[in-house]
Amino acid sequence: MSDCVKYLLDEQDLPRYWYNIAADLPQPLPAVLHPGTQQPIGPEDLAPLFPMAVIEQEVSTEREIEIPQPVRDLYRQWRPAPLYRARRLEQALDTPAHIYYKYEGVSPTGSHKPNTAVAQAFYAREEGVKRLTTETGAGQWGSSLALAGAFFDLDIEVFMVKVSFQQKPYRRAYMESFGAACIASPSELTQAGRSILAEHPDSTGSLGIAISEAVERAVQRDDTKYALGSVLNHVLLHQTVIGLETHKQMELAGEAPDILIGCTGGGSNFAGIAFPFIGAKLRGGSGPRIIAVEPSNCPTLTKGCYAYDFGDTAHLTPLVKMHTLGSTFVPPGFHAGGLRYHGMAPLISHLAQLGELEARSYGQLECFAAGIEFAKAEGILPAPEANHAVKAAIDEALYCREAGVQRTILFNLCGHGNFDMQAYQDYAAGNLQDQQYDEVELAMALSGLPSVA
Repeated sequence: MSDCVKYLLDEQDLPRYWYNIAADLPQPLPAVLHPGTQQPIGPEDLAPLFPMAVIEQEVSTEREIEIPQPVRDLYRQWRPAPLYRARRLEQALDTPAHIYYKYEGVSPTGSHKPNTAVAQAFYAREEGVKRLTTETGAGQWGSSLALAGAFFDLDIEVFMVKVSFQQKPYRRAYMESFGAACIASPSELTQAGRSILAEHPDSTGSLGIAISEAVERAVQRDDTKYALGSVLNHVLLHQTVIGLETHKQMELAGEAPDILIGCTGGGSNFAGIAFPFIGAKLRGGSGPRIIAVEPSNCPTLTKGCYAYDFGDTAHLTPLVKMHTLGSTFVPPGFHAGGLRYHGMAPLISHLAQLGELEARSYGQLECFAAGIEFAKAEGILPAPEANHAVKAAIDEALYCREAGVQRTILFNLCGHGNFDMQAYQDYAAGNLQDQQYDEVELAMALSGLPSVA
């Protein structure tokens, strides 16, 4: 068997439809609520933020949603993405487990994020939008929307969480190379940013703050919409190209996964690979054990509360029911910036409540160690976010060795770490720590959750 099981890049191999797991849920997703009336919102409430085609996808319960041809044409630049069997890692671990990883680092920006960035930019362009605003944590999403903006001739404005803005200068340079504006958040450009800085002049920022700034800027102009890189249903929908391809690739490999693993921050890459497999199980088939892995210092699934909360710090967004640490929670500035969001995608939170997945958390030092071990065996240096999935896969493979059982393990390697070398330098020099979140701050954030009747 080849070490790389990969589709040929022809028409029949690229998915024609995204998969919408909302069609197969045994219980419907709790409604999104207007923050003022606490009544379910309608399309008109979301219209100032998103193109109507995106809003329709957000509320859709159709199982398959067609991928527009211009989007598929751009997907062909890097899709179908390869599936690898990690034979050298298996040998290094001396495990009977078979380890496979879907590699999303082959995209132009080095992560899974263009799968939705291209789609959102296309729908915006089709509705006459001229500018998109957004937030970004580690910079992978901002880079991807900058790329998509160049493809579809859109102006892009990115509010980047300040600690990542300082840690990852090459991500900023990448965005600016494609014509996007990249602003450290919190900033002086918005009322939300100014309010945070007035109270906390040295704020390192958070995704919740950056979302507030991007949303505030979006609603100020009629020619502008907001684009989101994770969490919401339409974003997770677009990412299911990952799992749809992987399902067929595992068939080519002659195996089915016993264990499926993805790292989780807002939830997009995890949903991308897991939802098609979970959906098959919900429709009456068999399915793997599903593991969502998050950082121990921003542990929404393992430590958060399942409740209605705002998606942003300034409370400009609707209320969604999700696992949350509280919209005002600011996590420590650890290097897996894409996993520093206070909430988990409502769909993933709902599936966790239904018992369709399990969650675990790790510290950043053990994740970097796992990433280095993987890189030495497989030759790919993972993004700090992806290291969480690598760590879980290695742990499961070591369990197979100790228990003397054979399992097939599949995980999503959602991006490479080529823009994250400062983090790896800091790790090698012993300068990284397993920072702990402030228990008092977390308690205060959770005590401020909105009261929903």
